[in-house]
Amino acid sequence: MRRWCFSFLFLLLLVFYQLDGMASSSSNTPLKKPKVNVLSPQDLLSVTHYLHTCPDAEGIIQNKVRAWVKKDYTLAASIIRLHFHDCAVRGCDASILLNHTGSERRSEGSKTLRGFQVIEEIKAELEKRCPKTVSCADILTAAARDATILIGGPFWEVPFGRKDGKVSIAREANTVPQGHENITALIHFFQARGLNLLDLVVLSGSHTIGRTTCRSIQTRLFHFNGNGNGRDVMPHSSSLLNATYMRVLERKCRRSYDYVDLDGTTPRKFDNEYYKNMEKKMGLLSTDQGLYRDARTSPIVQALATQPDLFMNQFAVSMVKLGNNVQLLTAKNDGEIRGNCNFVNPP
Repeated sequence: MRRWCFSFLFLLLLVFYQLDGMASSSSNTPLKKPKVNVLSPQDLLSVTHYLHTCPDAEGIIQNKVRAWVKKDYTLAASIIRLHFHDCAVRGCDASILLNHTGSERRSEGSKTLRGFQVIEEIKAELEKRCPKTVSCADILTAAARDATILIGGPFWEVPFGRKDGKVSIAREANTVPQGHENITALIHFFQARGLNLLDLVVLSGSHTIGRTTCRSIQTRLFHFNGNGNGRDVMPHSSSLLNATYMRVLERKCRRSYDYVDLDGTTPRKFDNEYYKNMEKKMGLLSTDQGLYRDARTSPIVQALATQPDLFMNQFAVSMVKLGNNVQLLTAKNDGEIRGNCNFVNPP
């Protein structure tokens, strides 16, 4: 009996010292911090964001866009362009919609933007149905998708949850490409916004629809002499425009404020004809033709010219990337939900 008790006590002491040793060693070992998963702004977007707070939001946006495009088909391209100009500065935060002195909307580079009234009307309707719920940034993003579909383009899911920004600066809007930049500058501009070479070429394909003013292409058509007394009859050596196409443009561009279609072949149809036009030296803007001439982008242009399905599918992918870019405002303390897209909320 004594031997059994002794053995039992010995085991208890052994366990005690082992536990004490483990406690001592653990106290000398620094505790590892638990891993914290940091969510990106994109992670906070969701296709069901308004499912319970404003379930008819997408339907309202779609119906309004359809009604406006039915009255004026050129608005489809204008809405897509407005969305790009918004996302290209400070991310997709509806800063392009703010209408005050010194804002992006008042900048020189934004003078030809259209579609503001469409967004204002959609916002007014949504405020009646779901006050202070749907952001202007989400409205513009969804409207661009719906406008694309209405003119024959692809569908893509739009995740929601963007906030509206409170800052809008004119000089920042003037950095958005205007159609005369070199390809290297375009590549850098897109890369700074999380978009790659493929996205650059594919998103440029939105020029398959829409128009531009003749002012933006006059330097492609002619040299202007230094004394301001007129123009040379010799086409600009770097324009590389198809001769027949150039004569058509000369007839259409009597005045700088006249408009000309970006796609000279099928201007009302969302298709890959834009890329085929480049092969025929019918890229209207110098940046358009430049994509075909540059060795870095030319293979992509050629692939899209021969594969219409590739263009459609990739356009949807690239538009999602544009709408979900790295500068999004989605966190709780980011931005706001404006009551009126033209102005920040009063304090």
